[in-house]
Amino acid sequence: MDLKLKGKHVLITGGSKGIGFACAQLFAEEGARISLVSRNMDNLNAAQAKLKEQFPHIELAIYSADLIDHQAAQNTLDKAQAQLGNLDILVNSAGAAKRTPAAELTPEDWRAALDAKFFSYINMMSPVAQQMAKRGKGVIINVIGAGGKTAAPVHLPGGSANAALMLATAGMAAAFGRQGVRINGVNPGQTLTERLQEGLKAICKQEGIEMEEALKRSTAKVPLGRLASAEEIAQAVVFLASDQASYITGVNISMDGGTASCVV
Repeated sequence: MDLKLKGKHVLITGGSKGIGFACAQLFAEEGARISLVSRNMDNLNAAQAKLKEQFPHIELAIYSADLIDHQAAQNTLDKAQAQLGNLDILVNSAGAAKRTPAAELTPEDWRAALDAKFFSYINMMSPVAQQMAKRGKGVIINVIGAGGKTAAPVHLPGGSANAALMLATAGMAAAFGRQGVRINGVNPGQTLTERLQEGLKAICKQEGIEMEEALKRSTAKVPLGRLASAEEIAQAVVFLASDQASYITGVNISMDGGTASCVV
């Protein structure tokens, strides 16, 4: 399906790995111009090399920034738009709160989770939404996480940050809808990326089990019988970014294989 995204400028935070990189690949297939943002320049260089190998004619720019710093986020946005033009689509996929068993949590852990997940999204989403509203069009998709709906003992600070992002997503969509800006969230469950290992390690520590057993138990909880791939999450993101989803805004879509629907 041609989603008519050719030539659109897409900025993807956390775009060098995992779900963010999977999104970059699918947007590249659609012919979009892409700005990737990540803290790690080595990861960005690797992502850039892979994308250019797959899509030789891609218009691509990379930026290293820590989006916890609102000024760094603004500077990165300014540079991206100076290089590839006004932003049409923002995909927030950067930032992940450290998973820590509840008995070991400190006040610093709670604050760090908000910085890593909530503010790294807000610091980019807020100025982008305001600029898009002035131009009368734009799309924002926040890749948040199922932990914002279902409490997990090893993911309480991160889950709380996710819940706050879900509310911010819906609220910003209502605030800017009349100015032609659509804002939605996607809430993946456990997904087969490098980040999954961190979560499984925390579960192993909490429950005193081995990694293989933790993965087996996590998979068993999913009605579809498997964990998601990064590409499956990216497919939903790219659809939401397109005009095929022109009447969808203010929603947070669960992509957990049906897990939450089984919670009483």
